[in-house]
Amino acid sequence: MATCCRPLAVSPSPAVTRRGGAPLIGLHAVAVVSIWEPRRPLRAADCCCFAHMRHCFKAARRPGCDLPTGQPISALPRSIKRMMSTYASLLTSLRGNISRVYKTSKPFLSIGFGRVVLGMVLVMSISAATYTAPSSSALTEENLLFLEAWRAVDRGYYDKTFNGQSWFRYRENALRNEPMNTREETYTAIKKMLSTLNDPFTRFLEPEKLKSLRSGSQGTLTGVGLSISYPMALNGSPSGLSVMSATPGGPAEKSGILPGDIILAIDSRSTEDMDIYDAADRLQGPEGSSVDLAIRSGSNTRHVVLKRQTVTLNPVRSRMCEIPGTKDNSKIGYIKLTTFNQNAAGSVKEALKTLKENNVKSFVLDLRNNSGGLFPEGIKIAKIWMDKGVIVYICDSQGVRDIYEADGANTIAASEPLVVLVNKGTASASEILAGALKDNKRAVIYGEPTYGKGKIQSVFALSDGSGLAVTVARYETPAHMDIDKVGVIPDRPLPASFPTDEDGFCSCLRDSSSACNLNAAQLFTR
Repeated sequence: MATCCRPLAVSPSPAVTRRGGAPLIGLHAVAVVSIWEPRRPLRAADCCCFAHMRHCFKAARRPGCDLPTGQPISALPRSIKRMMSTYASLLTSLRGNISRVYKTSKPFLSIGFGRVVLGMVLVMSISAATYTAPSSSALTEENLLFLEAWRAVDRGYYDKTFNGQSWFRYRENALRNEPMNTREETYTAIKKMLSTLNDPFTRFLEPEKLKSLRSGSQGTLTGVGLSISYPMALNGSPSGLSVMSATPGGPAEKSGILPGDIILAIDSRSTEDMDIYDAADRLQGPEGSSVDLAIRSGSNTRHVVLKRQTVTLNPVRSRMCEIPGTKDNSKIGYIKLTTFNQNAAGSVKEALKTLKENNVKSFVLDLRNNSGGLFPEGIKIAKIWMDKGVIVYICDSQGVRDIYEADGANTIAASEPLVVLVNKGTASASEILAGALKDNKRAVIYGEPTYGKGKIQSVFALSDGSGLAVTVARYETPAHMDIDKVGVIPDRPLPASFPTDEDGFCSCLRDSSSACNLNAAQLFTR
């Protein structure tokens, strides 16, 4: 049995990609197109119908359509039979591709088609097989962890173009080329994979970071008791990270750190270009350990060494402000919501009930420097203030896939006058809430455009205790506004010197001569 000594001359054709991600390579010039040489000239009866390849081997057994070798198919070498058995399921998918190649290359065929069709199938089957991922038995424990992360993104990520790349091809290339001999190398490979999405909110969480994230959403955290906002700028230049709030009784508050202070460095590392999640990770740590902060308060810079401790996060602070000289709005209830942890909705309800028991009939909800948190808590709080209407549209790359609406079941204050305060530190779940109240004309929004984080993340735990925060959707406000990188636009501005705490708020409303004063009588009018 001799090999064919002549190549098949086929004009170049591009690769065709199948759904599984492995390409079906178009033939260009195949050095060996058949593994046997015919013993006699090709007869017309030998030509099996090319467009119906699944019948070819049945026809090969019939008289007048023998295999070009003159031998029955059972006489083929064992290795070829094994190859044909392995890739039998591929023949049907290859049929249309080969047919197109044949039609375009027919004028160039220098030898009979019937002699080479089986060789073409075998060559193309081998080409396709080289792009198949290793079998599960060949994968290491580190490979399997990487595949866990890959599948979490594959199933959950909202953009099914994966930033314009073949997600399947990336997986197979990574398994071939990325070192995954140790857990650290596997973590590096996962981070590299996520970086290709160009999405700062889809990120890898080492085991200790995932544990910290979960404890923070449950209302406790081991750290210094600081909430920080996204990187801010002063006079056009980066200025580090801004302190949004300091937890009462926490290490930061006890050291005199105040909202509006700037963190210039954490353990001698500058925060000028530091990602906010990286900064949060550095502020947290084991109970009793220390962290060194460079803090700028106004024009003064100082170093503060704080000892980390377990801090209970109370997401709500409230106060009743009595405004002299007003009739309908003589009592205003101020509610400061600092985060959306699992206690947020319950705490807002509790504060509202207490204020209403004191005959408060109008409210101010302060969402400034609230960077978000748990999406379901944002929906619950919207339902406290709304008895009907769309709260948010959840969208993916194909459009709207889900709608959250108020049904009146959990409403406590659906008609009382309401003002919402926002700024550029208002992000994520805070923006969902502010957008819902604005578009439904339930509240008047004061402040400045919000941060503009129009995406929602879910956390996926991996088998070794690490996890991924994956962007699973984008959202639109009830007016179908995509606020990503734009923010919620307020109805009215706030005075530049308007305070961020409840005591200062009440003082500004009472003192008509103050630069931060808002006319309480007109506060709730549109």
